[in-house]
Amino acid sequence: MRTLILSVFLLVSLNSFSQDNTIKTETLAVKGNCEECKKRIENAADIKGVKLAEWDENKQMLTVTYQSAKVTMEQIEQAVAKSGHDAGSKKASDAGYKKLPKCCQYRDAKCEDKK
Repeated sequence: MRTLILSVFLLVSLNSFSQDNTIKTETLAVKGNCEECKKRIENAADIKGVKLAEWDENKQMLTVTYQSAKVTMEQIEQAVAKSGHDAGSKKASDAGYKKLPKCCQYRDAKCEDKK
């Protein structure tokens, strides 16, 4: 049900933005392990100019719909990397990565405690 609602929202959003050439949808690789990572990644990507951010755990990809006149993909990558997750060409700092919960430390291993 949640996926259906999100899909409808995305279609309506994209349709309403179709008149605006500054609205873009792009994907970037973002590393993570679980639902807790998903929340953190999507929240980190929710900066001014971002309309929608959805992370796919299986594909390890973040799909972002944003207004390119207000924000760049580099800024979005930096915001996500600052949260402790490697994003696109931006690597999270070691200090940021170590602040992640043990389950979310994707460089070490897969999460054993799926939430």
